[in-house]
Amino acid sequence: MSRYERWNAILELLSQEGRLSVEQAAEALVVSTATIRRDFDQLAQQQMLMRTRGGAVAQSVSYDLPLRYKTARHAGEKQRIAEAAAGLVTPGTIVGMNGGTTTSEVARALAVRADPEIGFTIVTNALNIAAELTVRQHVKIVLTGGVARPQSYELIGPLASGVLEQVTLDIAFLGVDGIDAEAGASAHHEGEASVNNLLISRAAQVVVVADTSKVGRRAFARICPLGAIGTLITGEALSDEAAARFTDAGVKVIRV
Repeated sequence: MSRYERWNAILELLSQEGRLSVEQAAEALVVSTATIRRDFDQLAQQQMLMRTRGGAVAQSVSYDLPLRYKTARHAGEKQRIAEAAAGLVTPGTIVGMNGGTTTSEVARALAVRADPEIGFTIVTNALNIAAELTVRQHVKIVLTGGVARPQSYELIGPLASGVLEQVTLDIAFLGVDGIDAEAGASAHHEGEASVNNLLISRAAQVVVVADTSKVGRRAFARICPLGAIGTLITGEALSDEAAARFTDAGVKVIRV
């Protein structure tokens, strides 16, 4: 288990329990107590938890976990979502997507499935997606301007609008921090939400890709109302009742 995977597991345990002792975490992750103490100290320095005598407690406020720590969360579910999303794209399509672990998986799935003779175009504000796919000769990458946000590798701010206002997208895949049948799609950061809203406004079709942990949740900044979303691709664990709230609002729900 890498350090990032271990940190992710610690934060997952804290989100469930609220409080962890060094011994509990060491036993759960099968590592030494010395390793856990170092992990707790380093996570506390980044304000992702609060250190206590002999352990740690969850932060009392919601935070946006950096992308590199999120990668291991719901990995299998995200890959299935990505495969379903890639199946919606035909050769030559102009695709928009924001940043995040799920959209990154969508980008990889698209690159694998794409027809090398025709290819497709990706318009994105995500530095990691652009960097990973630039080497694919059949993928044309259009990267927005903006200021890089370290937590998500997304470019945000008014410089991003200069590119987005000049393009037209066939389909946009939107990663979110929360999607709710009443509140719509939302993100932790208002700068991301603003750019994401502009991105999807340029698309003929909008598809939200979100694992089930994001469904029914609301984050700080609204990206768009539910009416702007055509399809939600999520995990098979989503209940029929929860899915019905979206279908009743006119959103097609695909569970994989």
